Amino acid sequence: MTDPRSAQADALMGELQRQGAGRLTIFLGAAPGVGKTYAMLGRARELQRRGIDVVVAIVETHGRAETGALVEGLDVLPRKRLDYQGRALDEMDLDAVLARKPAVALVDELAHRNAPGSRHERRWQDVLELLDAGIDVYTTINIQHLESLNDVIHRITGVRVSETVPDALFDRLRDIVLVDLPPRELIERLQQGKVYVPEQAAHALQAFFSPSNLTALRELAMQTATDRVDSDLREAQTARGLPGVPLRRAVMVAIDGLGQSEYLVRVARRLAERRDAPWLVVTVQTGASPEEARQSELDRAFALARRLGGDTAVLHGNSIVDALLDHGERAGVSTIVLGRTRERPLARMVNRTLTQQLIQRGAHYELTIVSTPEARARARRSLRQSSTLLRSLLTRSDAGLAVVAATVATALAWIAERWIGLGDLSLIFIVAVVVVAARTRMTAAVIASVLCFLAYNFFFIEPRFTLLIGARQGVATVLLFLAAALVAGRLASKLRMQVLALRASNAHATELQTLGRELATAADVGQVVRAGRDALKRSLGVEAFIYIGAAPLRGESLPEMGDKDRAAADWSLKHRQSAGRYTDTLAGSEWWLLPLKGNGAADAPAAGVIGLRFPASLTRLGPEQRRLAEAMTDDVAQAVLRTRLVADLEDSRVSGETERLRSALLSSVSHDLRSPLASIIGAASSLDSYAEAMPREDRHSLLETIRIEGERLDRYIQNLLDMTRLGHGGLALNRDWIGVDELIGSAVTRLQRYEPRARFELRIEPGLGPIWVHPALVEQALFNVIENAVKFSPPDAAVTIDARRVDGEPGEGPAQVLRIDVSDRGPGIPEDERARIFDMFYSVERGDRGRQGTGLGLAICQGMIGAHGGSVVALPGLADEQGRRGTTIRITLPPIEPAVPAAP
Repeated sequence: MTDPRSAQADALMGELQRQGAGRLTIFLGAAPGVGKTYAMLGRARELQRRGIDVVVAIVETHGRAETGALVEGLDVLPRKRLDYQGRALDEMDLDAVLARKPAVALVDELAHRNAPGSRHERRWQDVLELLDAGIDVYTTINIQHLESLNDVIHRITGVRVSETVPDALFDRLRDIVLVDLPPRELIERLQQGKVYVPEQAAHALQAFFSPSNLTALRELAMQTATDRVDSDLREAQTARGLPGVPLRRAVMVAIDGLGQSEYLVRVARRLAERRDAPWLVVTVQTGASPEEARQSELDRAFALARRLGGDTAVLHGNSIVDALLDHGERAGVSTIVLGRTRERPLARMVNRTLTQQLIQRGAHYELTIVSTPEARARARRSLRQSSTLLRSLLTRSDAGLAVVAATVATALAWIAERWIGLGDLSLIFIVAVVVVAARTRMTAAVIASVLCFLAYNFFFIEPRFTLLIGARQGVATVLLFLAAALVAGRLASKLRMQVLALRASNAHATELQTLGRELATAADVGQVVRAGRDALKRSLGVEAFIYIGAAPLRGESLPEMGDKDRAAADWSLKHRQSAGRYTDTLAGSEWWLLPLKGNGAADAPAAGVIGLRFPASLTRLGPEQRRLAEAMTDDVAQAVLRTRLVADLEDSRVSGETERLRSALLSSVSHDLRSPLASIIGAASSLDSYAEAMPREDRHSLLETIRIEGERLDRYIQNLLDMTRLGHGGLALNRDWIGVDELIGSAVTRLQRYEPRARFELRIEPGLGPIWVHPALVEQALFNVIENAVKFSPPDAAVTIDARRVDGEPGEGPAQVLRIDVSDRGPGIPEDERARIFDMFYSVERGDRGRQGTGLGLAICQGMIGAHGGSVVALPGLADEQGRRGTTIRITLPPIEPAVPAAP
């Protein structure tokens, strides 16, 4: 049975998908001439009056004046002229409609075949492209052009229609308008020349337009419209979580596998065909799995039902009546068909037979009771078989257990009466009946009840050793004992069947839950395949493989398979249906092949196929095994789709991030490289053109500009190269001793050549000794930080550089570290963005560095200091007298001593 939540989710997803594309309205008729185009144009003129943008993409008036009059006043797009074999053919200009993009496009004759050279072979393919572009389409079609009815139309009219439209197009419907005209009036229109010219009309009246053909075609058109309304209503109700209210009520036949199942299936098929109604076949299991012969009959009946076009379902429940009525309500059933049941006289007396309960409780259902030839013959043989049945029961192991239990109970009762003095010995016999019922079936419990009743009466009721009862209360005692024993036995037997069913359901639920956990943690398709294969082997005890891909099957991971096996697997993968063993398709294969369908479209190929090979001794697959395998297959299919979606999203994310970084790099580098290049080129051009006429000071200024801008350009390129080396681990540290004051002084001096107006306040702790670092790298890191601070400090504010030794964090690293704080008086950085300023190209978006620069300076600084084992963090600055707070970039370097070479 379908999960209601899953059905609601599928319905909602379908509704959302339809909302995103154009909507299709079909004007459906039984034959040409009923007025489909006329009705479509009338609806279009009404939409135009309401202010909706409507265009006529293509409409065929066939020379009818009243139809042509309706076209006037509408926006008609010019047709596209195509040359074919020396003839000029007019077709709908699809590109013009897409470029015009109206709200509604009128496209007549949906089944039309386009002229050679068109983009699509059929006009319905043009309509699909319009719908995908978000354009609503009004179109017309006759019932004989529907693909699924092609054979039916051929049998009715003798004409094989070549221009057909696939039924899947009707899934895009928003509305269907049935344009109906009685056959008599249509024939009158034909005779009046309003459909064809007189010569064609005369021929049509003798062939296609006969009254019987028109009546049949009219009935088919009405049925198609009814089916679509029924489907739309059911899907809309399901999407809203409401029970479906189908307009065409279904026929449900209940079978039990006791000799008449296939007969009942054929009866239900004929009944549903007469009513033109959907039908389904169900069976109810109230306890353990049925016997092999009974299950084999049920399997044959289900296979027959599927061949005849019916649906099948296995229902579970403690009550057959409750299960049938509940499923009938969900499936929209109006008629329940069942065979004449073997009614027990006692149940009939108290109105507890299956038929009586259905009549009493199924007030909204029509109940059809079918008496089969086998049932009538069985009634004649019932008396003759009763003695044989009793003998067979006595030879069963369950019956033997009942005899043993009665004997043991009699012995215990004799001991209890003789040595303990127990007065009410009936309790001992009742316990014996309960024990038998809890371990066997109801039949053995009844036998135990009768034997215990007889033993209790014979051995312990006066007069003893007879079946006579001397006192009146003794009669009541033994009768009540028998009733209590029967009730207790039935309850215990029923409880046992429920426990067995729950145990099997729990085992299957546990396997599905385990598989679900494993699939939830699977990160790729390979892990999904391994988890699914291991779960199938573990739960079903079979040899299994899972193939992901398209037909034909290929790959070294597949087991050894014969030609029949591969053919079955390819067929299952291509047609999205099970094949191979235990099916009616390519049953000669040793494997049972199940497609991984997921939630894709009905015509989409399967994602893969699962193959299961059961032991050769297992000739029939039980329903529980079948349901478990199919449930696991669905879980694996969903997991495969999920991992593929995750992989696609990750690829999209990586591509987007790569594109973002590339755009950021090009955006920032293009400006910062072109600016110094423009200055260099301008200065060099001036020198080349006017050097002799320029004063010496101007030439020197231009040369200084070339040098400064060249160094600036070199610095940008060096930043890019350093970032590349940092990202690939190619940065080597050539350490040497250098003083902290020398490092800071060199960086400040270098920067002042480019920013001569920059002001600095140096606070270097006295007596600060040298450090063992790579001098050029640390100087470059300091230079980048100081340059960033100068860029955002006001002209009248100095950048503070504070260097001192401080205690390290307790328990982390050395006791003392070198700390260099570079503080500006700029606008500051929001707290939630301080860590991001060390990301590459962050300056392109926002931050302390604004929109100037490549955004690599601080990222390089962090990489260089990190290579020395230090750290770089951004902190809020200290407010000055004007209230400016700014930002402090703190560089921390651990003291590292050079390694002492070992003594020779």
